[in-house]
Amino acid sequence: MSQSLKISLGQKSDKGRKKINQDFYGAFIPKEPQLSSKGIAISLADGISSSDVSQHASQIAIKSFLEDYFSTPESWTVKTSVQRVLKATNSWLYLQTRNSPYRYSPDRGYVCTFTSLIIKSNTAHIFHVGDTRVYRLSNNALEQLTEDHRLWVSKEKSYLRRALGMGDALELDYQSVPLDIGDLFILATDGIYEFANHDVIINTIQENDDLEQAASLILEHAYQQGSTDNLSIQIVRIDQLPSQSADEVYQQITTLPFPPELKARMQFDGYEILRELHNSHRSHIYLAVDIETQEKVVLKVPSIDLRKNTDYLERFLMEEWIARRINNAHVLKPCQQTRKHNYLYIVTEFIKGKTLKQWMIDHPKPNIETVRDIVEQISKGLRAFHRQEMFHQDLRPDNIMIDETGTVKIIDFGSVRVAGLMEIASPIEEQTAIGTALYTAPECFLGEAGSKHSDLFSLAVICYQMLSGRLPYGTKVSMSRTKAAQRNLKYQSVLDDHQEIPVWVDEALKKALHPDPYKRYDTLSEFIYNLRHPSKHFINRTRPPLIERNPVLFWQSISFILALIVIFLLSQDAFPP
Repeated sequence: MSQSLKISLGQKSDKGRKKINQDFYGAFIPKEPQLSSKGIAISLADGISSSDVSQHASQIAIKSFLEDYFSTPESWTVKTSVQRVLKATNSWLYLQTRNSPYRYSPDRGYVCTFTSLIIKSNTAHIFHVGDTRVYRLSNNALEQLTEDHRLWVSKEKSYLRRALGMGDALELDYQSVPLDIGDLFILATDGIYEFANHDVIINTIQENDDLEQAASLILEHAYQQGSTDNLSIQIVRIDQLPSQSADEVYQQITTLPFPPELKARMQFDGYEILRELHNSHRSHIYLAVDIETQEKVVLKVPSIDLRKNTDYLERFLMEEWIARRINNAHVLKPCQQTRKHNYLYIVTEFIKGKTLKQWMIDHPKPNIETVRDIVEQISKGLRAFHRQEMFHQDLRPDNIMIDETGTVKIIDFGSVRVAGLMEIASPIEEQTAIGTALYTAPECFLGEAGSKHSDLFSLAVICYQMLSGRLPYGTKVSMSRTKAAQRNLKYQSVLDDHQEIPVWVDEALKKALHPDPYKRYDTLSEFIYNLRHPSKHFINRTRPPLIERNPVLFWQSISFILALIVIFLLSQDAFPP
């Protein structure tokens, strides 16, 4: 079986020569599946001596962090999860100070330093603000990985310049470090590192396999050396890192047998097959009835052609995992599993309606308001993906359904990229998933991973196609596989003589469809807003320039003007004054 992540941990804290202990520490080692998806968290906070309430800030910071971090979506990266949680904690602490007698003296309020080590898969993620420190013990030397956020006004006097709760905005240091078995990390407050020299720390750890004992001895040594502050230390050793062979992953994926060939009227695993809905080289999709509830559902089973493809099977299973983490009216909903599956397949809701592709065939010239409504609904579904740090990567009319009530839903998740899962070591090579070429953003053809900007491009292509029946760059995007070629892509205006489309809508589409992802809109909501409200940047452009509207007429006009100038000059030579 594959190895899982294992660590050894020793930690100790004491008030020392102070009246109270303003330090607070904590660690949480979850069980699977969170051990793989979220990792292990070790955190340390240090109060400041100028505050009488700083110990409360330290305690709140550690407790809320360890609770909230493991409640964030599994799809989020470590960095996103920690930043969201700590920004919320920082705002809460800052508000407590603002509502307290210390509102004009922040250094006396709810303020503390904060340092956290998140160990996920084969990487250590370090987050830090203040002057607690993280060291790595390597080659018999201590390497300080964090920077002290202190402002020194003299050799004897300094102030914290950054801390949790000190201001309304949090500036957090972040770095990631690759791990090896046997790596050692030390988290310590200034009551430890200012009085225990490196040789003592190194020798104590090397001589004591019990890290709890090592932590106690180092703390006692710092105290005996005259430490006047609270003393806290955490020691972490990497004992085992996760690793899997491709064969093991394949065995896990195929624990359940593949379904037999399904046919109408056949009963299968508690369902009655009604008919086949779709059949392709990637999957087989059937309309069925749950015999127990009499509810119509859709069954999706793996393609017969790809059942030996481990990467394909992993992505197939990911579809249900993704669907269960998104609850949005504009995203296909998985069915609640009420009984054990005996085969490998996915069950989702049945949407009575038609694909957007078929709708576009049936409505070749929709009015602009209808197009806006459809695009807005798709964007709501996309935003649900993006909030979870998921990127669709294959948005196209075939993957969008419109039901009988006019509700638009995104229905296919086979190419979705989940940022959080990219951090988990896997023997299966992750490849950039390129969807249908006509709707795929240019940067994906350069090997870049999907992003919110690439999903925006795909949505804008769909909007453009609904309005015009054409594609903004024809088929040239898929053939432009260098940055130089992509810079030569020329946007074709959506405007024509037969449709009443405002010029500023064309400008909005042009921006959303820019070949450079960083010159598009930053958010979907900006694009949607500009489809209904002209941007200040576009408002003065009532008509496109003549060279864009009619290049032939433009150059004919230039030639005519030049001819008049030549005739005038010749006449001056013929009839000198």
